[in-house]
Amino acid sequence: MTVMEERFELASQRILEIEKEKRMPEQFQRYFAENADYLGVLLEEYKWIASGAMREASLQELERHNESCFIDLMGRNYETSYANPDWAYAQLGETFGQLLSAVAAELRSLPAFIYEQDLEGITIRLELFVEIYCAFAESFEETKEAPEYSRIRDIFYWFASDYAELTAEHAIRHTVDWGQRFALDIIENADLSDIRYLFRFGEYIADDQWKLAEHLNGLPEEKIQKIADTYTEGFRKGFELAKKPLDKKKSVQIRYPLGFERVVKAAIENFRKMGLEPVIARTPASFAEGRRVFRLGFFGGAVNRQFDYDHENDKALYLDKKYVHRMLECRKNAWEEYKDMAVVHAGPAVIEAFGEEPFEPASKEHLLTLSAEQQKLYVEYQSQAGAMTNEYIDPEERSFTCIAFPVPGIGEHFPEIFDEVLKINTLDYKTYETIQQHLIDALDKAAWVEIKGRGDNHTDMKVMLHTLNNPAQETNFENCVADVNIPVGEVFTSPQLAGTNGLLHVGSVYIGEFQFKDLEIRFENGIAVSYTCKNFETEEENKALVKQMILKNHETLPMGEFAIGTNTTAYEVALRYGILDKFPILIAEKMGPHFAVGDTCYSWMEDCPVFNPDGREMVARENEISAKRKENPQEAYLGCHTDITIPYSELDTIEAIHPDGTSVKIIAGGRFALPGTEKLNEPLEK
Repeated sequence: MTVMEERFELASQRILEIEKEKRMPEQFQRYFAENADYLGVLLEEYKWIASGAMREASLQELERHNESCFIDLMGRNYETSYANPDWAYAQLGETFGQLLSAVAAELRSLPAFIYEQDLEGITIRLELFVEIYCAFAESFEETKEAPEYSRIRDIFYWFASDYAELTAEHAIRHTVDWGQRFALDIIENADLSDIRYLFRFGEYIADDQWKLAEHLNGLPEEKIQKIADTYTEGFRKGFELAKKPLDKKKSVQIRYPLGFERVVKAAIENFRKMGLEPVIARTPASFAEGRRVFRLGFFGGAVNRQFDYDHENDKALYLDKKYVHRMLECRKNAWEEYKDMAVVHAGPAVIEAFGEEPFEPASKEHLLTLSAEQQKLYVEYQSQAGAMTNEYIDPEERSFTCIAFPVPGIGEHFPEIFDEVLKINTLDYKTYETIQQHLIDALDKAAWVEIKGRGDNHTDMKVMLHTLNNPAQETNFENCVADVNIPVGEVFTSPQLAGTNGLLHVGSVYIGEFQFKDLEIRFENGIAVSYTCKNFETEEENKALVKQMILKNHETLPMGEFAIGTNTTAYEVALRYGILDKFPILIAEKMGPHFAVGDTCYSWMEDCPVFNPDGREMVARENEISAKRKENPQEAYLGCHTDITIPYSELDTIEAIHPDGTSVKIIAGGRFALPGTEKLNEPLEK
């Protein structure tokens, strides 16, 4: 028996004894007993998987096992779960409620480790729980009092710090190591026509995953191949159009939602023909490992999005300078360990899913929050971690692609919507290339662009453009066709910050998995100087939500991008089926003008020449912030880029203003007004 096996056995035995013991007041004993009971269920699950019985289990049995792993996060169960910070606070009091809720949340990541039979990942979390339990039991027995808060907090702190090396190694390995077989074995070797295969991943399997897989199983092979070809060809085109050497690369990271395995299997074969092996790993399940709303690997259904939101800032328990320094040191060591794989890594190929009901987080009183100092530290950590990634995976030699499809939760017309989205994702890029060139030709004559909303939309923005020194050979806007960013349909630039002023307002916008209501951001010289929304009752809560989810905990951000979306076909489909608020930003950004806060689209690649199909060089690749990169990269790069789109229905005019004050209307009354772009209005007239 190995040392890790011995540790696992000792921790497992100790946990099974907790329910029988009465060593502390009832409110704490109940917390430890209920969590010990949950861990006991997972330990039985571990043995069941190890026995091989899962492969022969019926669909009904697999459903029962899947539910047992996530039961207390499901629906109304979450109201009385210790993973719910408000419930934990009510039961355990002000001192320990938040902290012990964070511990309970970390334990809810265990199904991922259980199904992968990751003994170390399981054991260290069992030991965390046992150590905290023993600290409480000993304190009550010795002093009749609860332990000092600092003692319990330190246990959690050292759990995060001691295993930072493991956390960093997982993150880097899951990015570049194509030798990982867990998901690949299921995709390549399971009978994908037998829906039972989904339960082997150890993710929550909801109706969307089940019904999506069934829908894809009902499609003919040529349609599956068309989806896979569009996805992988977009990745290949990204290298070709940017003149990057794909033949030097050996791996591609595949990120996708469960249910798409038939498409992913076909895509794997396409990638292998390009000389690329797939890297397919689970998105982080543990909050200590970076679990987030945004997914970075394969993932199942969201058991409870409120749970994810509630614990987004559990890192407040351990985030300090010492921890950040250790994590960066561990990441550096991990990159060194995998540097040979990193240098031949081509980048991520992403499949997004959309169609769930937009999530509006509930306001809660007892969530952990980052202090101002911790927010600053976290931003600095992200910046340095991003710079480290670019050190080992050269931005000038990598690319990406991203494509999105609906899930059945989008409504009763799911099959028709799926087909419509497939058409949107495969629109003729040559048609759009020509139309968008008309837009670019007009915009390149302008000194700035004015954007105004209509009706209840109060947008009134002035966006300054860079001066072109040689208009015959230079352009301010990239002509975006379907390569890395599928579908077709936008022209975009990095605005000049000085002189970029005004109010950006959107009545309803879906960013990530959050629906913002009446989002407003005011800019002065390209910098966000104020922001709010109307999701919550208080201004303080609304500002905090925007800061966390859009500004990514920065106090402010510059405008990194201005674009005009041209995919009116997607917009018409969204209106026809009543799903405007469900389209992901990947498609939504093509359905009107959009603005991004954060880094420019050319972050870390400002010095790489980019040319439009007409041969002119796109020269607006930096702004006054990213121009600092050579002297001070930490000030030049912000580690985030959040798109915000104004839909055509809320838009009045987009006007290109020439240096002499004359102007040309690009859009008027929500319709394209520039000669050569009239075809874009045809879907809008439907």
